[in-house]
Amino acid sequence: MKLGDREIDQRLGALAGWTTDDHKWILRKYRFAEFMQGISFVNHVARIAEEDNHHPLIAIDYKMVTLRLTSWHAGGLTELDFQSAAKFDHAFEEVVEGSGDA
Repeated sequence: MKLGDREIDQRLGALAGWTTDDHKWILRKYRFAEFMQGISFVNHVARIAEEDNHHPLIAIDYKMVTLRLTSWHAGGLTELDFQSAAKFDHAFEEVVEGSGDA
């Protein structure tokens, strides 16, 4: 079910680094120390997205990876977008901790 603006703002408060684009998308930019860290992160994101059947838009700009989420079938943001965002944040932490830097 599509979330309203107030619900979106409440959920964003629980996610560090995520912002909204007109309450239709949420997005976050992840910066890495090395290009291959970003690629490793994208591979983690891809596995999570496949498991959940909920796929973000992904942009790779050298050592910066940007994820954008929305729920096409609902015409906006849903709880699933925020659940996915939290999982992607956890994947980021795993990648960074696994390499010792970001």
